[in-house]
Amino acid sequence: MKAIDIAATGMSAQNERLKIIAQNIANADSVATTPGGDPYQRKTISFKTIFDRALGADKVVVDRVGYDSAPFDKSYDPTHPAADEEGYVLRPNVNTLIEMTDMREAKASYQANLSVIEVTKNMVLRTLELLRV
Repeated sequence: MKAIDIAATGMSAQNERLKIIAQNIANADSVATTPGGDPYQRKTISFKTIFDRALGADKVVVDRVGYDSAPFDKSYDPTHPAADEEGYVLRPNVNTLIEMTDMREAKASYQANLSVIEVTKNMVLRTLELLRV
């Protein structure tokens, strides 16, 4: 079923997106352990469509996982092991509010694809019922 296969690739893509978001949230407070070290750098994910000959349609796949080039935040904490000579600690460039918003969007996309599968399944079942009569 073409519709189910297409929706399944969309679900798979959103699953990968959710994994990246979860990693970002889990590491939102991960700072370096040594002075001058970099903290966790926010990951990003991008997708592309490719034509699947067997399916006869485009499907969504991960294009690449990269890193956000936004600057790290700084906080003053001269007692921290990762503090520089001026007492500042570099903090991850992760904004948990943005990550939570992205998570809600990915969840909605995942659920939309799941709905396509459910509707397609119901259509097939109704068609089979009509053919039995």
